[in-house]
Amino acid sequence: MPSVHPRFANSVFINCPFDAEYWSIFEAIVFGILDCGFVPRCALEEADSGAFRLSKIQEIIRASKYTIHDLSRVELSGDTRLPRFNMPFELGLDIGCRVYGSNQARKKKCLVLDSDPYRYKSFLSDISGQDIRSHHNSPAIAINLVRHWLRVVTKRESIPGPIAINERFARFTSGLPVLCDESSLDRDDLQFVEFVALVEAWLRVDKQVSSRREILGHGTRKGS
Repeated sequence: MPSVHPRFANSVFINCPFDAEYWSIFEAIVFGILDCGFVPRCALEEADSGAFRLSKIQEIIRASKYTIHDLSRVELSGDTRLPRFNMPFELGLDIGCRVYGSNQARKKKCLVLDSDPYRYKSFLSDISGQDIRSHHNSPAIAINLVRHWLRVVTKRESIPGPIAINERFARFTSGLPVLCDESSLDRDDLQFVEFVALVEAWLRVDKQVSSRREILGHGTRKGS
């Protein structure tokens, strides 16, 4: 992540599980946010053991105009047989920040995701009426949902289409093991800040190559 925190208007806080089963969806969401021109933020961006986790999350939520909350892992743990409440709790913090916060905080926008439609009604009926979107545990669908939401709430015409983002994500994912080897990183233990840095660098090169091809293509047509 950059040493200077991104501006409020470009920050997207991601509230989601960080387990291995969910990781491919998490990487897809992070990639999609970056490809759309925004900065993904989450609790994994800092590794300061002295920082109180809740205070850190509160600060990131406060500093992010856009927030994504995935409730797909609100289920009983296999070990404890107890539900996981972290994601609904952070959603509550975000809603509270928007309702009771400053004028800037009241401009915040959020996207709520789940794995299946209407499942949330069984464990968090208070948010009924919200436009909950379902990704069906598919990274491609998650990218589409995040992209469409950012396009609507920001009205930024620079945001690329979902087909282009998914195509780039597939190519990036395919080449990621080689990128990790070249950077002496472990693909199976890739840290959030490392993943973000790799995506940013890859997107810069990919878009430069695409622009160069487009220019050459126009030149060929003009000279033909």
